[in-house]
Amino acid sequence: MRFLHCSDVHMTADYPSLPMRRLGWRRCLAMFEQTVGGRRKAYARAPGTLATIADDARRWGVDHFILSGDVTQYALEPEFVLARQSLGELAEDPGRCTIIPGNHDVFTPGSHRSGRFARHFGQLLHSDLPEHQREGAFPFVRLVGRDAAVVGLLSARVPVVPGIASGLVGAEQLEGLAAVVADPRLEGRALLVVVHHAPFTPTGGADRPLHRLRDAKALIRLLRGPRFAVLHGHIHHRYHLPATAERPHVFCAGSSTQAGREGYWIIEVNDGLVVGGHQHVPGEPRTPAAEAHA
Repeated sequence: MRFLHCSDVHMTADYPSLPMRRLGWRRCLAMFEQTVGGRRKAYARAPGTLATIADDARRWGVDHFILSGDVTQYALEPEFVLARQSLGELAEDPGRCTIIPGNHDVFTPGSHRSGRFARHFGQLLHSDLPEHQREGAFPFVRLVGRDAAVVGLLSARVPVVPGIASGLVGAEQLEGLAAVVADPRLEGRALLVVVHHAPFTPTGGADRPLHRLRDAKALIRLLRGPRFAVLHGHIHHRYHLPATAERPHVFCAGSSTQAGREGYWIIEVNDGLVVGGHQHVPGEPRTPAAEAHA
């Protein structure tokens, strides 16, 4: 089985055309990274790149498409519209697609209260085992074939001020996840747990305090060995930490649409175990060499 994992696609709106009252003070403060920080240029082609990745999912014949958050830059309506358009029919089918929100998708209290993410992607929050949901739709479980299941968690919380980007799964969802792991109906299936924030950096350590997943240790304690994988984004570098007896596989998809760093993972599952993954770039020709790494 094959799973395509991408993340942090950061659709951007035409901010100068929007009135100041619509942007709000939080977004105005954050515009520094958009202009001086270079994000506007880095994500200028994000809609087309995401559309290419969605097309790659069809070309590679993957069993499931996963986007682990930060669909938008500032949780504005035009940004969600762009993402939905870029994904096309994939965004309509929970059997083929899983998307969770990142911290940028709940960038302001207003965007969170209005349920903006759920308005565009709520159809993908369906759970095949709803009895395990604890915090709204989370954790949700998507059964994929006979050998795997995708579990969606929410770690994105509305920041107090821009610049605080840490995340928290929380005790309720962790209790629900523990019930998922123990559910006999999932015996023999690999569990791909999707969360936005990183449990580990590329070196296996904790992320910096204002950026980290605050209950990473509690999450990892539930998921040990090659049956499990944590799929995340938030850190804009692509990496894989193989499973050990004490931790699951950890796949970071980086920022899949950032200019110069475009890419995604194709993750393989065989006989109920996560057996590895290979990095690909959007639009890569389906050559024998590429097939060998898929």
